[in-house]
Amino acid sequence: MSIDVGAKAPDFELPNEDREPVKLSEQLKSGPVVLAFFPAAFSSVCTTEMCKFRDSASDLNKVGAKVLGVSVDTFFALKAWKDAEKLNFPLLSDFNKTVTAQYDVLNPDMIGLKGIAKRSVFVIDKTGVVRHKEVLEDARNEPDYGKVKQALASL
Repeated sequence: MSIDVGAKAPDFELPNEDREPVKLSEQLKSGPVVLAFFPAAFSSVCTTEMCKFRDSASDLNKVGAKVLGVSVDTFFALKAWKDAEKLNFPLLSDFNKTVTAQYDVLNPDMIGLKGIAKRSVFVIDKTGVVRHKEVLEDARNEPDYGKVKQALASL
């Protein structure tokens, strides 16, 4: 089932790169969340995307927003990647692909890679409502960061 703008975002709990549980509803208590699904740690476009979110921390902080990165990678891989890129937000491991499927962003086959996340961004306001959604069919493309910032600014 697709999660559309205006719908309630499904709550979930996933382990972060340090194996600590992170629950969406808990994160929303302090402000909006940019939920960024990405195909694979250490890949070039994913690195560019996550580094752009890292580098926009001051803009995100102005509106009290936080980023949660989600992929089907193990938390071991996510920890190594986060450390290598000095990412300043949690990376969540959806190794069992439940949340990726729940948000309807599971790519069944990307050039032979089975069951990875489509590059997708959801802006979720602090009441849990999706205010912006972008799901990219071509993993070589990056999300529209300007629209993410516009959605956050309108909250």
